[in-house]
Amino acid sequence: MRVEVCANSLKSAQNAERAGAHRIELCAELGVGGITPSAGLIRAVRNAVQIPVYVLIRPRSGGFCYSDEEFELMKRDIAFCKDEGCSGIVSGILLSNMQLDATRTAELVQLTGSMGFTFHRAFDWVPDPLATLKELKNLGVMRILTSGQATSAVEGLPLITQLQSEFEGVVMAGGGINPNNVREFKNAGIREIHLSGSVGRASMAPPEISMNSPKYLDETTVFYSDKALLENVIRVAKA
Repeated sequence: MRVEVCANSLKSAQNAERAGAHRIELCAELGVGGITPSAGLIRAVRNAVQIPVYVLIRPRSGGFCYSDEEFELMKRDIAFCKDEGCSGIVSGILLSNMQLDATRTAELVQLTGSMGFTFHRAFDWVPDPLATLKELKNLGVMRILTSGQATSAVEGLPLITQLQSEFEGVVMAGGGINPNNVREFKNAGIREIHLSGSVGRASMAPPEISMNSPKYLDETTVFYSDKALLENVIRVAKA
């Protein structure tokens, strides 16, 4: 069984390699399900580790349905990863009704070229996982990351096992995997697992003023700077 580590920093990537991981999924902001890491981090990790590095291509948090501008940004990020010699891409796009956006996902797969492509956990939101599995197979996707449409991969293991039995590629289990349950996936014949293995350590004394904004963790909402609101502030500021 192969192990992919979701790394959100250079140190996490280095620790994954030292621990014996087979592959890294590099991302930022684990708290919102991950977004595309910076160009600087991508380059640093590529230079620091020898195991394959797959980069998450997700321009923002808040679902997996993107504007035309965001889609163009995703394509540019894939081109950058290709130039940097990354081994693969982790991405995927849904429609507003949670169905697979097959047209745009196909374009991402095509742009990925000889790099590997993993369809990420957007798969866990699709209404018909078996039909979507067939669609992804037709698009040339050979790896899918999923918790089996459950809160954790242990709970979703029956669906993960069923998906793997009907897929020529790899159905990679991810979501809440740890030393206490990893054997369940091995015994079930799951070929690949995905985890961050993160442990939090305090880096400073608690500040008097928090910089965290819980509202941005709402997966059902996309936040943008509002033109009208900004105009009101700027009008007063310039007066």
